[in-house]
Amino acid sequence: MPDHVDPASSVEEAAGNACGAGNTDNVVSLPTDNPFSAMERSMKPQENGEAGRKWFKRLPVIVLWLVAVAIIIVDQATKQWALSALADGRHMALIGHALGLVLVRNPGAAFSFATGQTWVFALIASLVVVIIIRVSRNLASRSWAVALGLVLGGAVGNLIDRLLREPGFLRGHVIDFIDYGGYFVGNVADIAIVLAAAGIIILSLGGWEIDGTRAGAQNAPEDGGAGGSASSIRRGSRVHRKNSGETPSKPSGSSEAATRTTPAEQQ
Repeated sequence: MPDHVDPASSVEEAAGNACGAGNTDNVVSLPTDNPFSAMERSMKPQENGEAGRKWFKRLPVIVLWLVAVAIIIVDQATKQWALSALADGRHMALIGHALGLVLVRNPGAAFSFATGQTWVFALIASLVVVIIIRVSRNLASRSWAVALGLVLGGAVGNLIDRLLREPGFLRGHVIDFIDYGGYFVGNVADIAIVLAAAGIIILSLGGWEIDGTRAGAQNAPEDGGAGGSASSIRRGSRVHRKNSGETPSKPSGSSEAATRTTPAEQQ
């Protein structure tokens, strides 16, 4: 016990203890955020933007596979329908003699071409599938994604027939049922391949590349991504001014300031 105790300090300490025991609302808690919380919060928008850019880059590949899977499903479903509805060999007219339905088991390629060489076209279709999968790594154009998806879906649709249908592995007959006026009989996979060929020709003649650029254009992607179109326009305008010999105009304020002289300079 100390020799001298200040009565005022004792009363204040006792009052403080009583208030602290009876009321905890006025207690100020220490901050619980770690020193890196502000840095983490500032990084979140950048992470979201990076995730959006990654998703945008993957979009053409997603489109390719969606188109391919859709073609395969429709092709195989219509072939199963033809096997059950047209099994009796009858011809069903749709548009007179120009278009009809008749079941044909094709041992050759598309449109009954090269009959008897099923195994050759099975190997070619397998090679096409491998090439498209490898090319899709650099795919950045949605137009090319649709075209390649049609090729992939058509090739796989007929490849399934050659692998799994009678008379055996790599020798299976392709199911055709769409009769084009008696000239040839095809299926949905054949239609997809023809549309893909037309699309590839158009894209090639137009100069569009698989990576999203266009021949003759500098840094101008076919599908402008987030934040990419504005920078591409600026780069294009600078190149245009450089090629035409134009110089960027200076603000009028700066020219006036350059021509204005002070009294001291006039003297």
